[in-house]
Amino acid sequence: GRLHVELQRHHLRDEEHLNRALQEEARRLRLPVLATGGVRYARTEHKELADVLACIREGVTLDTAGRLLEAQRERYLRSPRETELLFADLPHAVTEAAELGERLQFTLDDLGYRFPDYPLPPGESPISHLRRVTWNGARARFRPLTARAQRQLEKELDLIEKLDLAGYFLIVWDIVRFCQRERILAQGRGSAANSAVCYALSITAVDPVKMELLFERFLSEERGEWPDIDLDLPSGDQREKVIQYVYERYGPHGAGMTANVITYRDRSAAREVGKALGFALDQVDRISKQLGRHASSDIRDDARDLDAELSAAGLDPSSLRTRHFKRLWWQILHLPRHLGQHSGGMVIAQNRLDEVVPLEPAAMEGRTVIQWDKDDCADLGLIKVDLLGLGMLAALEEAIPMIRSHEGVDLDLAHLPPDDADTYDMICRADTAGVFQIESRAQMASLPRNRPRKFYDLVVQVAIIRPGPIVGNMTNPYLERRQGREPVRYPHPSLDPVLKRTLGVPLFQEQLLRIAMVAAGFSGGEAEELRRAMGFKRSAERMRVIAKKLRAGRTERGNAGATQDEIVHSITSFALYGFPESHSASFALIVYASAFLKRHHPAAFYASLLNAWPMGFYHPATLVKDAQRHGIEVYPVDVNRSGWRCRWEKGGFRIGLRYVQGLRQAVGNTIEAEQMRSPFIDTADLAQRCSLGEDQLERLAHVGALGSLGLTRRHALWQVAEVAGRRGPLLAQLPPEPRSPLPEMSDLDATIADYAGLNLTTGPHLMAYLRGDMNRREVLPISRLEKLRDGVSVRTAGAVIVRQRPSTARGFVFFTLEDETGTVQAIIRPDLFQENRQLIVRSPLLIIDGTLQKQDGTISVRARRFEAIHTDAAITSHDFH
Repeated sequence: GRLHVELQRHHLRDEEHLNRALQEEARRLRLPVLATGGVRYARTEHKELADVLACIREGVTLDTAGRLLEAQRERYLRSPRETELLFADLPHAVTEAAELGERLQFTLDDLGYRFPDYPLPPGESPISHLRRVTWNGARARFRPLTARAQRQLEKELDLIEKLDLAGYFLIVWDIVRFCQRERILAQGRGSAANSAVCYALSITAVDPVKMELLFERFLSEERGEWPDIDLDLPSGDQREKVIQYVYERYGPHGAGMTANVITYRDRSAAREVGKALGFALDQVDRISKQLGRHASSDIRDDARDLDAELSAAGLDPSSLRTRHFKRLWWQILHLPRHLGQHSGGMVIAQNRLDEVVPLEPAAMEGRTVIQWDKDDCADLGLIKVDLLGLGMLAALEEAIPMIRSHEGVDLDLAHLPPDDADTYDMICRADTAGVFQIESRAQMASLPRNRPRKFYDLVVQVAIIRPGPIVGNMTNPYLERRQGREPVRYPHPSLDPVLKRTLGVPLFQEQLLRIAMVAAGFSGGEAEELRRAMGFKRSAERMRVIAKKLRAGRTERGNAGATQDEIVHSITSFALYGFPESHSASFALIVYASAFLKRHHPAAFYASLLNAWPMGFYHPATLVKDAQRHGIEVYPVDVNRSGWRCRWEKGGFRIGLRYVQGLRQAVGNTIEAEQMRSPFIDTADLAQRCSLGEDQLERLAHVGALGSLGLTRRHALWQVAEVAGRRGPLLAQLPPEPRSPLPEMSDLDATIADYAGLNLTTGPHLMAYLRGDMNRREVLPISRLEKLRDGVSVRTAGAVIVRQRPSTARGFVFFTLEDETGTVQAIIRPDLFQENRQLIVRSPLLIIDGTLQKQDGTISVRARRFEAIHTDAAITSHDFH
């Protein structure tokens, strides 16, 4: 009853010979035979794509795949009737397959999963213990603990008891307590910030009572699912400590990271399809760069002119192979490519998690991964706690002790001076490079218009530059009302209490849920359906279904026309992406903290920011120049003064050895340890004490890191070659040659070497060397643009440090130029970008001619013409993210 003989038919002669042999064997062994389809694709037309995927899997081309590919298009999903006709001579095989299918029916509704029990003190139940620790925490957290806060806590605790969720809150609290013991910054984000209980337990950092946040956005009887608590942790080693604590507490078989389905995107799809079709590798490279320069999220798929893009990559769109490429590229786009590891989702179980879901070892040692993604885990009732890495928390965590040690100031991030005028002045000037969440050019452009002066203004600022508010036409009305240029009005008088704090403009998910309930009569369950649609992979399709319900609800209330359209549009646009107010409030705390440190403790701020990289919007090269423009000394890499990480130094900070390209961390740590024992005397001393080979020494010499040894770069390179050529311990002891015959590097050569070896420079900006030529060509420094009037024609130039094409910008492209005096944003029309795409995308330095635009303290250039400036410097930019 557990063994069958399988027969498949795909109209292949050899297969029929095999089937006859299998039937004979089945008769001899008295085993039942059953008919199957050997399915590889749903429909016959998917055969070509299945062949390409097979070639990708096997690492071959379609031309060389041979018998790896099926000869016929028969492995599609047949209907029962088609299967009966195909196996008309073996009806018992079809019947056996149907009967086996019935016997094997299985549902995932009850997997036997149990969330862990929290270890309780004697005589306590989960809810009694939760009540006790909540009230203990509330007395310290709520300042003061008002009657309103007490009522909210009782309400939440009663619901938690009713839903039997006390153990869940205690387990998350346990993780937070571990972070507190280990002095690891941890802050809950997302809808958990709506909960007074989470605030009392120090899981979140925002007082939801004072902020009037909607608890039902986090937990309600109608939701029918576990609450979602996300913890932001410092990225890197500190986060890993917390993850390993969870594994240690619940065992390697009791916890696992959720998977993440990685899909084919523009560039990966182009590479894989191109290789499978047999394109030359240089062609594949050109195609992938052409199609991958702009992520598909930046351009609507149906708007792409693939023929034009392939022509730009040097292909003939009419050739047979290229036509195959176009068709297959569209088909493979967004299909699953492989399973990855979710950024921090952890599922924990009472007993063995591997009895519920398949586990496998992760690529990182000490981790296991669930073979399902986070959406599947949620659908099946597996409870996930997100332990998310946040680079800015890592930077803040490092900056605080640095400030204490070197500046003698003891800061507490939870109790920074509120509403600091200098900090808000800096934010209003849009001087926010490096500041969490408000450093993008779009955020910077809106800051002088919003002019934040208190914490709630930052909550709005975090949320307002998002696709949902922008497409819903909410951003500009809010900013106009904020400046008093447009009167505050409400789509309907009933929405006054819902929208009062945001000047009649809906900006947050919670407001949208309340609007649906107040204005369209949505029940709590329907509002929950709306909430899910907002968060379901940006599901515009699900939102369209809800839009019909919204219109029906408004019509029932006798309201149609423009008011109905306005309300429905504001809600459905959030299918693109809109922040919950609680999420925005959690982020606003970090915004304020990072801005405060930039304003009052800039050296520690920049050093910590560079140590936490990769993170944020700007490359370290830009942050170094921003620091220098603020009067901060940035000292170059030096083997006697640099640690592996950037260090605070009088008046500024010193670049760490980690920025020397190709230098291994073990080598950097050895240099740091040896310099603490005694300074290095010369190149031979450095090489011997740190066991450095020629390659590592050359890297250090090339970027000027041997300057404290009294060596210029070329002299250092000469000595490196000399020292590396010695053999034996006696020769290694000899001092190096005192003189070098090599010509010295010019300042420009040194800057180019910095970009090649560090991807940044502490010396002059590259544009400073070109300023004489730029002046002769009437190219203005960026700082001069501030003194000109709106609408004049200007010519300016700089290194392109950011390129963007937001999905909400109707095809417009934005890039940021940087010279030695500052930065400015250029705006490019879609047609102009298409005409000049190669120049704009591939030139590290550009001259632009255009019209100066000045509005409400923001400056930009509407570009008309472009000219490349050729350079040998390898300038890194932040493109199309």
